[in-house]
Amino acid sequence: MTEQATRPTLQSRRAIEALRNGVPNSDAIEALGCSQPEVERAFTEMLDRTSTEGTSQGMLVSGDFGTGKSHLLGWLQERALEANFVCSRVVISKETPLFDLDKVFKAAVANAVVPGVEVGQMVEEIVLKLDYDSRLYVDFFQWANLEDTGLHGIFPATLAVHQHLNKDPEVINEINWFWSGEKISTPNVRKGLREAGQLQAYAPLRAPKVAELPPQRLRFLLELVKAAGYRGWVVLLDEIELVYNYSVLQRARSYAELARWLGQAVEESYPGLVVVGTLTTDFAEAALDGKDDRNRAAQRLRDRRRDREAVRAEAGMRFIDRTAQPLAQPDDDTLAELYRRLREMHSHAYGWDAPQIDTGSDSSIRRSIRAFIRRWINEWDLRRLHPDQDPDIEETELSFSRDEDRDLETPAEGAE
Repeated sequence: MTEQATRPTLQSRRAIEALRNGVPNSDAIEALGCSQPEVERAFTEMLDRTSTEGTSQGMLVSGDFGTGKSHLLGWLQERALEANFVCSRVVISKETPLFDLDKVFKAAVANAVVPGVEVGQMVEEIVLKLDYDSRLYVDFFQWANLEDTGLHGIFPATLAVHQHLNKDPEVINEINWFWSGEKISTPNVRKGLREAGQLQAYAPLRAPKVAELPPQRLRFLLELVKAAGYRGWVVLLDEIELVYNYSVLQRARSYAELARWLGQAVEESYPGLVVVGTLTTDFAEAALDGKDDRNRAAQRLRDRRRDREAVRAEAGMRFIDRTAQPLAQPDDDTLAELYRRLREMHSHAYGWDAPQIDTGSDSSIRRSIRAFIRRWINEWDLRRLHPDQDPDIEETELSFSRDEDRDLETPAEGAE
């Protein structure tokens, strides 16, 4: 029995529909596998290093439109979950600009998948795993209460309330949402501390400055994840190339935030964080060279006396320039295996024997992986629905311009 024959028909149909629309789902990802062994090896090594060395790890992969970057991230997510890492996938967009750590953090929390949990909110699921008597939790609690962690007092205070009043759903929900990125009422925290008999231990408790919270939340939530027994948190950042359409200041801030996420910010530490980002192959040429960001971006921050951020921006640009790993181009063997798997999947999905067709591998048109897949699916669809017809499919190679959707993708110029 073939591997596809063991998959329910509905799963195969969902996979085909997702591939037809160019957005692979988990069924398609598992069925087609991964054709990027070097990236997968490097990713596995990062997971191991962050667990054994207690450090953050990051890598960038580059590829043109349709070369399988999104499919790769889906595959890496499945591997992360299997390795007992919480995993989040964030698509950089107008609503989630890379330069805004608060928005990217909230998106990572909202999109997080917890190992073994199909549906659920990240923090709520994690706190259910906490064992207040375990060594992991005790170490976490002690760390949160140290004076040199860089955390505002609101974090250990909410942790104390969460532990002592964990039977009060209203209190617990407000704290869960605060840890997830939302606001919290400091008077409510004081009230909770008073009810728990812990008020004196955390006095005086002042309201935190909102602008200072995002990096502290990231560090705190990472430690919370590990205290619950998970190995760490994997964050997958897709479509970083949209940074190209930001203003120069926003690009500079984006490079700085990228350095933070990728573990290149020397003054900060996020042990347990593993980040993989994707961008187009020509991004460095288009933005760092074409827009002269190597000379302009960090200087724009220094002009505003944001020297530490400028240093991070320079680190982020160096990482893009020197370490982005290009996706391997599919060879004939890779295409043949992909074709075999997809033909088997289509046959199983629709209860027929999908015929052999021209794979198009010798065409003069330069095709991406996505183009090959959609071409094969379209022809099989036509042959299945119109068996008496001989499909004649015409293809046109499309060019991509970064400036076509500039107005759609550029965040408000005044956004700081």
